[in-house]
Amino acid sequence: MDIVTELPDSESHLMAAPGRSDHVALLLGNVMYVWGGLKCEGMDEIALPTNEIWLYDLESGVWSCKEMGGELPPQLFQTCGSLLNGIFYVFGGRDDDVYLNQMYYVDLQDGNYTWKKLNAWVGTPPSPRDRHSCWIYMNRLIYFGGYGYKTIQETINNERFAIEVTTMGPNDVLSRHLWGWNNEVHIFEPNTATWTVPETQGEPPKLKASLSNAILGSRGYICGGLETQTLEIHCLDLDTWTWIQIEPLAPPHPIQRSLHTLTPTSDHTLFLFGGLSMSGQVLSDGWEFDTVKKEWIEKPHPYKNKPRFWHSAVQGMDYDVLVYGGSQENVYTIDTITVLRSRSVTHSGNVLVFQSQPYSLTRLCEDCIGKHGSVLQEKVSSLPPKIQETVNKRMHYFKTKMQKKNRSA
Repeated sequence: MDIVTELPDSESHLMAAPGRSDHVALLLGNVMYVWGGLKCEGMDEIALPTNEIWLYDLESGVWSCKEMGGELPPQLFQTCGSLLNGIFYVFGGRDDDVYLNQMYYVDLQDGNYTWKKLNAWVGTPPSPRDRHSCWIYMNRLIYFGGYGYKTIQETINNERFAIEVTTMGPNDVLSRHLWGWNNEVHIFEPNTATWTVPETQGEPPKLKASLSNAILGSRGYICGGLETQTLEIHCLDLDTWTWIQIEPLAPPHPIQRSLHTLTPTSDHTLFLFGGLSMSGQVLSDGWEFDTVKKEWIEKPHPYKNKPRFWHSAVQGMDYDVLVYGGSQENVYTIDTITVLRSRSVTHSGNVLVFQSQPYSLTRLCEDCIGKHGSVLQEKVSSLPPKIQETVNKRMHYFKTKMQKKNRSA
């Protein structure tokens, strides 16, 4: 995997998304949507507003912000966001110290950006939780894992939930909350607003959260996370609901971590970047895992001085991997329940681009014209309108990149 460039950060635009971590990033067409998360304000980290969503044009490197209305979600963090058929779904997460199991959704294609809250459904939704993950398959949202609480009744004979902390309610023992990790699988079908729990086969992963997830074909993959000492990889066959633990062949292997990202780069490869080690070190290494050969390969790149955890990653144009945001400082410590961060933590507002596949001739030509825009500007005006629009974006992108390079020289 070759690294091609770093996109302009917030200093390069009149308008740019504030630096953040623990946010949601989604890709629709050639636009990355960024919503929510945490930012620094003085010595504190606060949740970003839920009535705005930031759009990043991958071709031009230009940010824009859209105002959102409707039934706004709380100011969530450690939530799980997913995109299905142009609809952005948010489930669970925390509003300050309150854990939720509510579903909110918004159409990103109609131009209105109006939030709606799911107020009626069939079946039983997952218990309140955060740091869970989601796969999209066959028009369904498939949630896995997380940390949260259940009632005593919900934990009886429940092998999918590991109790760690008990809190007493205000009335009696029946209101006691039992806190812990889970390795549950829940399905939500938006067309019928139905929650179900599939009967899985095989040995499920250990109870964990703060892991990374990705989907290739009909298999949902998870990697790393708290509660394990080694970097385990599991996949769930979403047709047969069978768990499979993948044992990589020969070393080298990445070290165990949490709060990292895992992104598809082909129909059989996944790219892992960054995260937080078990000792609290913020990582900047990149690895590709071949699911057919069952091999890890470390990928060299020029971003070794840009460690990240609690960042986001999406698959961009031509199988590029776009890493956005995240925290960069070390933490004091990490335990099985929480990450205790330094009070001076800062959040990144830039985007790193990792090239995973050779570019097409069309992409190479667009980038070549973009890099030489000052010379070719007059000739570009004679191109067909659609091609002209794309090339103009690439010229803007490379012009901004050069301006940033000159300022730092």
